[in-house]
Amino acid sequence: MKRVYVNEKWCLGCHLCEYYCAFAASGEKDMARALKDIAINPRIRIEERDDISFAVSCRHCREPLCVKSCLTGALTAQDGVIAIDGERCVGCYTCILVCPYGAVSPSENGAVQKCELCVKNTGSPACVKGCPNGAIVYEERG
Repeated sequence: MKRVYVNEKWCLGCHLCEYYCAFAASGEKDMARALKDIAINPRIRIEERDDISFAVSCRHCREPLCVKSCLTGALTAQDGVIAIDGERCVGCYTCILVCPYGAVSPSENGAVQKCELCVKNTGSPACVKGCPNGAIVYEERG
């Protein structure tokens, strides 16, 4: 299955992936209008440590602890993509606690959010399309 991979050697720390992610999740047609005067809450995050920048995003694990720990069944694995049903999420944040990658975070509406590979929004990850240096790729690896 294809997944998002990040090459931290190529990451500039520009945070554009975060903006493209937030834009894709907004459902709007115009990025400037969608993100103007708001604090974004993307599903991918850039971390910076010791002169190294890297993106933190859901790894869509083969054995996802977040899905196993979800008390309400709001998190499911379908065709290798870990998805969230925001209506079923009660905001207990158990999935945030068990994710070994720190890829699940609170959303603005009380539920949780994480990368869902933009399958509901644009069909392919917006962060990959928006990365100016090609540091984020969407590919299948052995």
